[in-house]
Amino acid sequence: MAGAGPWLLIGNSRWHWAEGPSHDRRYWSEPPQQALPQWPERWAAVGPPPAGLDPNARIGLAQIPLASAPAWLGVDRALAGWQAWQRSAGPVLVADAGTALSLTWIDRDGHVAGGRLLAGAALQLRALHAGTQALPLLEPPPSGWPDQGWPLQTEAAMAVGVLDGLAGALQRAAAGLAQQQPGLQLWLTGGDGERLQRLLEPSWGKAPQRWTLAPGLCLDGVAAAAALS
Repeated sequence: MAGAGPWLLIGNSRWHWAEGPSHDRRYWSEPPQQALPQWPERWAAVGPPPAGLDPNARIGLAQIPLASAPAWLGVDRALAGWQAWQRSAGPVLVADAGTALSLTWIDRDGHVAGGRLLAGAALQLRALHAGTQALPLLEPPPSGWPDQGWPLQTEAAMAVGVLDGLAGALQRAAAGLAQQQPGLQLWLTGGDGERLQRLLEPSWGKAPQRWTLAPGLCLDGVAAAAALS
């Protein structure tokens, strides 16, 4: 049985931690390090894990009770999709806004029904810099700059364009899927989730419902999967 953690999810560009009971859980993230600052009780990974982690403590697809999950599905998407479906008792669309923006559709019976993938905010900004002669390197989008509008400053225009494009992709996906799935609930997680939720707020009246922000969704899945094993 699982205790109070800590639990670790190794992402593509960040390490994500959680510890404590579900009603008072603490979450934090940090860049990859040369050595683990502490040993996780259980862990999952989509990025390269550091040496020394106990392989028997790893949470993989086999430990996540999510039906019809293909073998290639990222464990982060499986964890987030399973947790959102557990909390919704119906069909869900889960957006994980990290290095990649992943969209995962879980139907009302808890089956993985499909998804979409596109580059996340920081990845798009790096591509703009690498693929042009004059655009600066901007990573990540500075929190002090606007999320929307029509800025004159090049860096701000890049940030607004990328973030607004991601929000538009979420709006379009939700609107299309809601027509097929009555009662669809929308969940948003990942490092850029909070900023994207602010952009999605004006569309709540047009969408099937608001996006529920749940920053710890994947780590809650690690804890829940650990409790089953």
